[in-house]
Amino acid sequence: MTVTVPLPSFTAMNLPNLLTLLRLFLVPVIFYALAKELFVVALLIFFAAAITDALDGWIARRYRLQTRLGAVLDPLADKLLVVTTVITLTWLQRIPLWVTVAIISRDLLIVGGSLLYLLLIGKFSIRPTPLSKWNTALQFVVIVLVLLSAACHWRVPLLPVFALVFLMAIVSGGQYVWVWSRKAIAQEGGSSES
Repeated sequence: MTVTVPLPSFTAMNLPNLLTLLRLFLVPVIFYALAKELFVVALLIFFAAAITDALDGWIARRYRLQTRLGAVLDPLADKLLVVTTVITLTWLQRIPLWVTVAIISRDLLIVGGSLLYLLLIGKFSIRPTPLSKWNTALQFVVIVLVLLSAACHWRVPLLPVFALVFLMAIVSGGQYVWVWSRKAIAQEGGSSES
């Protein structure tokens, strides 16, 4: 038998959203640490940010603290953290450019596609798919591996992991295009019948 202790109810600025804001504030800090090539510090900061990502979602679901603010802030914080870290690591020649291009292209495709959908078809709601969640988790893992390799001067064969991240970015981006296309066709079909 599990006993849950309810957390105090806040407005939109509840504990999960505060954790997400903390993750946002860590983005320039990790950039600074990487720019100074303080890889151990960057690894610890990134690891702390990853923990806040896991915690904010768990707390929000467990204690029913989901908010619209959190629904916007959480993916934004994830994207900023990953993109900033990946671009900086590419600049430091720790991640190949082709991996970074795949990651950023996927994110641009999703943002551009959602804006286009909103303009052409109207309001929509789309939740991250399991594949998208795996994609984000894999990006976090590859960043940790790269930072570990840099911090500890390990010779880790990262090429297979880079290839997997590249493939996952393409497949996950393609899945969003497929989902949006089906929604658009279904909505067009519904509006033409009425």
